[in-house]
Amino acid sequence: MEIRSTTDEDRALFVDTVHTAFGRFPDPPVEGTVWWSGFEMDRNLFAVAEDGRPVGTAGAYSFELTLPGDVVVPVAGVTAVGVLPTHRRQGVLSALMRHQLTQLRARGEVLSVLLATEAVIYGRFGYGPATFTQRLTVPRHRSAFAPARAGGAEDTGSVEVLRRSECGAILEQVYDRYRRARPGALSRPPHWWASGAGQPPIAPAPRYVAVHRDAAGVPDGYASYALAPSGTLTVDETITADDAVFTALIRFVLGHDLVTEVVVKHVPPDSPIRRQLADFRAARVGDDGDWLWVRLLDIPKALTARGWEADGELVLDVDDPFLGEHARYLLTVRDGRADCTSTDREPDLSLDVRDLGSLYLGGTAPGTLVRDGHVRAHHPEAAAQADALFRTARAPHCLHWF
Repeated sequence: MEIRSTTDEDRALFVDTVHTAFGRFPDPPVEGTVWWSGFEMDRNLFAVAEDGRPVGTAGAYSFELTLPGDVVVPVAGVTAVGVLPTHRRQGVLSALMRHQLTQLRARGEVLSVLLATEAVIYGRFGYGPATFTQRLTVPRHRSAFAPARAGGAEDTGSVEVLRRSECGAILEQVYDRYRRARPGALSRPPHWWASGAGQPPIAPAPRYVAVHRDAAGVPDGYASYALAPSGTLTVDETITADDAVFTALIRFVLGHDLVTEVVVKHVPPDSPIRRQLADFRAARVGDDGDWLWVRLLDIPKALTARGWEADGELVLDVDDPFLGEHARYLLTVRDGRADCTSTDREPDLSLDVRDLGSLYLGGTAPGTLVRDGHVRAHHPEAAAQADALFRTARAPHCLHWF
């Protein structure tokens, strides 16, 4: 078996192989666009059998990821990973993933991320779940908000309803401002918007968009939605960097006429919606689970890239069984910036690289993984020290599908 990079001439064969691996047929184009138009063929891989047929695929997108501290770094978004049913359990996937990780390191990338179709697959390749999301369903007749209390942010803007076809530039601009301010958020490259490579509202499927404007008339948030004949209004995503604007957009969709229930997809775990409703139990939680998985490719560079909110020291003993690597690092944080060097000091924590991926964005506390038995604390204070160091003011969140 050979692993080789693909070219633009391989695009049709790559798309066909991916769909065959997943037992699906390509979706018909929506207004001439398809989700795979975002593929970067020079970043994709084929696993090729001895007879020359491709039997496995793996790809990567060029994204930017926002880290704690509002730091934006390049990141590889791993995608289109699949093996034909005839060649599974033969080491094809492991060969693809090992080859890809080697390539990503050679490009100088310190992080890779993915969305895991199956949660049991990617941990063995060093990826850990790092952001979480949920869906809220609110019956229209129970959607009243509780009276505002002192200290809450007040919205002074307005909401305008546009069609998706009318506001592409607004969506792109508002999303880009949002993702730069939200830890865990990924960029959406311009060619994705131009080609409709993704799910709504990137894809130009018919949608209404509630565009929020500030007091000066500048767009600072949006909610993309569709109303089904059943009376269910589904919100694809609610995008804003301002908590008051987020609340205003949710109020808008919950107040829509001819609606029996509102489904809000991709709600951050720290969203205030449930606490803002008069009936706390009105919002039913569904699809409460992982979203973005993170893999550290260069541990010292990754740890020094993000911002930190507390000073301290921590010795991390990190095992990477998939790549056959093991190292011990001294992490020292002062005034929001970190230094990370090799050390022979006794460790505070011992952990797998996938666990470090889960901790990296601040979405999971080290103490949680210690209690789960995934991370070993070498002394009684280690978990609390690590919790204080990795803690972030805001939970990371990603809603970009790729």
